[in-house]
Amino acid sequence: MDSNGDTGLNSKKTEVPPPPQYGFFGHPLGLSTLFFTELWERFSYYGMRAILLYYMYDQVSHGGLGINQSTAIALMSAYGALVYMSSIVGGWVADRLLGSRRSIFYGGVLIMCGHIVLSIPGGVTALFISMALIVLGTGMLKPNISTVVGDLYAKDDLRRDAGFSIYYMGINIGAFIAPYIVGTFGQKVNYHLGFSFAAIGMALGLAVYMFSGRRTLPAVSLSPKNPLTSEERSRVLFQVGGGILFAVILIAVLELTGLLGIKSIVNIITILSLVIPIIYFAVMLSSKKTTAVERSRLRAYIFLFIASIFFWIIDEQGSTVLAAYADHRTDLEIFGFSIPSSWFQSLNPIFTVILSPTFALIWMKLGRRQPNTPRKFAYGLVFAGLSFLILTIPAIVSHSGKVNPFWLVASYFLVIVGAMCLSPVGLSATTKLAPTAFSAQLMSLWMISDSTAQGISAQVVHFYSTNTEAAYFGIVGGVVIVLGIVMYLFAPQIHHYMRGID
Repeated sequence: MDSNGDTGLNSKKTEVPPPPQYGFFGHPLGLSTLFFTELWERFSYYGMRAILLYYMYDQVSHGGLGINQSTAIALMSAYGALVYMSSIVGGWVADRLLGSRRSIFYGGVLIMCGHIVLSIPGGVTALFISMALIVLGTGMLKPNISTVVGDLYAKDDLRRDAGFSIYYMGINIGAFIAPYIVGTFGQKVNYHLGFSFAAIGMALGLAVYMFSGRRTLPAVSLSPKNPLTSEERSRVLFQVGGGILFAVILIAVLELTGLLGIKSIVNIITILSLVIPIIYFAVMLSSKKTTAVERSRLRAYIFLFIASIFFWIIDEQGSTVLAAYADHRTDLEIFGFSIPSSWFQSLNPIFTVILSPTFALIWMKLGRRQPNTPRKFAYGLVFAGLSFLILTIPAIVSHSGKVNPFWLVASYFLVIVGAMCLSPVGLSATTKLAPTAFSAQLMSLWMISDSTAQGISAQVVHFYSTNTEAAYFGIVGGVVIVLGIVMYLFAPQIHHYMRGID
């Protein structure tokens, strides 16, 4: 850190040319910095998630924590909800206090510390301390690094969607590598050794960010876009203090009444994941800082937000329900070699790495003729639903025993086809539809859609078991497909509210 406390992010050293630039595969050079920073951050996060569920429900004698499997799956979903929920705090801190780039740095430090704690045998206590650090760190880093990607482009730059697709590919290269390193060492040697590799991954990401970012990232991302006024500071301090006091009292009451258990914590997280986005949309829509055009775009964004929730409900179960499915229902003997069940976590990112450049090229080639954003979302929902419907076939044909792993491969492939139509497009749409005063916070709200999805999943996953597989996959998949069809039919109306944004 420099003596002035700016962690090497001094704006005098960070004057880079305004867009357009063409230093990284036809995109601004800063995209390469963010690409590799996020690659290593996702390596650390998805490496940890590849083995965390198994660590929680594995027997204590095998190095696990011995938590009931159903409870562990629900806790994983609630943890994921908190990770993305915290992006609201990270977005606010960036918009009002630190700016996006400084928030990214401090978030990375917290994440690294969280993985270090998890790499030390400390039982359930260490698990929850690690979760708290990673939740706060990801909230600081994740929405803001995506916002800086948007800052690299002008709003009318046709490279924008393709740039987010390239960035999205970097995310998934890290997620692809992680299970083979963290997963193998975690399941074959020791869980804590696996978690230590996750900590190393985040350290590498911080190194790339610090040494490369000074030269390549825009100075505009250093400053908060809607800084607190002196009058607002005292009010915010009072509100934060009141929130902390309320949380302490709530925890104390739950402890005294004997209700402070994993189930009650999961329920609280689910409620928060539903209430927070409603409050946030209400605040932005009613704010005097939001113009009439921005208000119309926010109304359109609500429909995109709801669609993304249903997509993530399916996608995020790849590391919960489908992880357990891989561990217990899938034949892990392939060509005479027994593979770790955590390796299936690499299917999602490897398909993304393969398909990202393909879809980036498609959008670039189509140019103005490509489907509008609501139509892309509709396609994403349909493919996500199909990824669950296909798993009803082995559930019916082979009700008990091990199933062919290629059913799981096909499921992951279909959901990623859907992701190509929705996830990078959603990131891009968020930066384009965001009100000026809430740019980082709307990116946080995009992350909250994942949080809400996992908060809902924390309640839904209890219905999954070997005996309910066919009904579970069929109902969840069918509902999402129906919503995709509805989204397609109403796409023209939604696009109208976007006011000139494609």
